[in-house]
Amino acid sequence: MSQKRDAAIVGIHEYPLRDVEGEVSPLQIKAESAAHALEDAGLTWSDVDAIYDAGDGGGMSGLTTAEYFGLKPNVINTTGVGGSSYEYHAAHAKRDIASGKAKVALLTYGSTAHSNARAIGVGGRGGGGMHPADNMDTFTGMTLIANYAMVAHRHMHDYGTTSEQLAEISTATRYHAMRNPEAVKAMEDLEFLDIRETTVDDVVNSRMIADPLHLLECCMISDGGGAVVIASAEVAKDCQKAPVWILGSGEATKYPENGGDITTSAAVQSAPQAFGEAGVSPAEMDIAMIYDSFSITVLALLEDLGFCAKGEGGSWVEGGRLRFDRPDDGPALNTDGGGLSSNHPGMRGIFLLTEAARQLRGESFSQVPDAKLAVAHGNGGMLGSRHAAGTIILGRD
Repeated sequence: MSQKRDAAIVGIHEYPLRDVEGEVSPLQIKAESAAHALEDAGLTWSDVDAIYDAGDGGGMSGLTTAEYFGLKPNVINTTGVGGSSYEYHAAHAKRDIASGKAKVALLTYGSTAHSNARAIGVGGRGGGGMHPADNMDTFTGMTLIANYAMVAHRHMHDYGTTSEQLAEISTATRYHAMRNPEAVKAMEDLEFLDIRETTVDDVVNSRMIADPLHLLECCMISDGGGAVVIASAEVAKDCQKAPVWILGSGEATKYPENGGDITTSAAVQSAPQAFGEAGVSPAEMDIAMIYDSFSITVLALLEDLGFCAKGEGGSWVEGGRLRFDRPDDGPALNTDGGGLSSNHPGMRGIFLLTEAARQLRGESFSQVPDAKLAVAHGNGGMLGSRHAAGTIILGRD
């Protein structure tokens, strides 16, 4: 297997607080996270020559971030495709580094969604003006979570998927969250009730939010942020931590079409690109960091990424096979606790990269022994409607 090792994650940081109580701004979260990620890599601000920003720090996007950080980068990339933005950024950073335009790329994210009381899941779809959704589905009043509930119902109708099978996603992520002190503190600060490992019965008996999705199948709304430093092979060899190489990437988009299958995501296009470039298969993955806005998101994406056939996700996830201590059964899912039980400040893509890197560096609280390969897959927008998919394959030496 010939793989190009021209760019690697060399520094990471996850902002520890999920409830900042309005005391810091998204830009401050981004800056503090960046400083710690650079320290983790053994690099300084002056080493950074490329920044990647999804507009979370305020107006003028990358320009604001560059000025606030005191940087004059050669590359400013402001791709904004929702929660998958940071997988796109990682892919673009690898390409920019391979082309010689940059040597050290900085990805940052900051959000105060919880402090601002943003109604992410139960609010409207947003947009306005000439947005395509205006005359197709916004007028019906459908909320974001209702869109996912519709996908879950369709999956159940087409394939016989059950609520108990969907609940396996939530129980696996909570199992991992209870081993992550920051995730436990997040649940405490956000006033979760009865904080503990959960069972399938706990999930299906929790309050219905949008039929058939229950409370424990829905992501939390938190504050938070983080940073990732990606460097060239030349720089990476002198960094403090072992490099986590970006081996492959894929990008795709999907939107409503007549006769389209709402249970199938854009991952069916992005995943073959990423696995093909990396020269590996889904079956070889030790870690699967998959965007978990809702339980159905993960189930559909596991199928579309190629871990099982379309419609077989329900039976495939049964029996706790996604837990970190079941390495022979398949990839460990969202070992930080995921958006369901650790953090979800609005866009979660950067945390998929940070926890995948932790696993491959042997630093996770739910560590898979001798983890060598990971997939990080972001889903931005809404499953079953218009959305973007970003797939990144990561590996260690």
